[in-house]
Amino acid sequence: MEVKVFHQLPQDAIDIRNEVFVDEQGFQEEFDTDDGISTHLVGFFDGKSVATARIIPQGDKCFIIGRVAVRKNYRNLGFGAKIISEAERVITSLNGKAIYIHSQLQAVPFYEKQGYVPTGEKDFEEDCEHWMLKKDL
Repeated sequence: MEVKVFHQLPQDAIDIRNEVFVDEQGFQEEFDTDDGISTHLVGFFDGKSVATARIIPQGDKCFIIGRVAVRKNYRNLGFGAKIISEAERVITSLNGKAIYIHSQLQAVPFYEKQGYVPTGEKDFEEDCEHWMLKKDL
């Protein structure tokens, strides 16, 4: 998978997020003001956009990786881990020291395999249980 970095929300990321979060999972509030300040990553496989994530700067060399999504037909092929790895590479190039991910509870084991550790309290976003995870660089 080839990953491209964008400084504005690209249509490919919009399409993937709509497919995964809105159509599949039923979220209503998928797009927000963080999209305007984020760095966006899109992974391409055989010329098709298959994965996306965004990086939100938080100040003090901290960043949030969010809106990580892989199209249904491309899951369990390592594309999720690849998009996270590329996001971490971008954050490292920005001298990042800590990364946070506000994960859906069902995805926590995936992020733990990538070296993230749950921190803080569980909470809800649009009636879906989430947990904040952290990784120090």
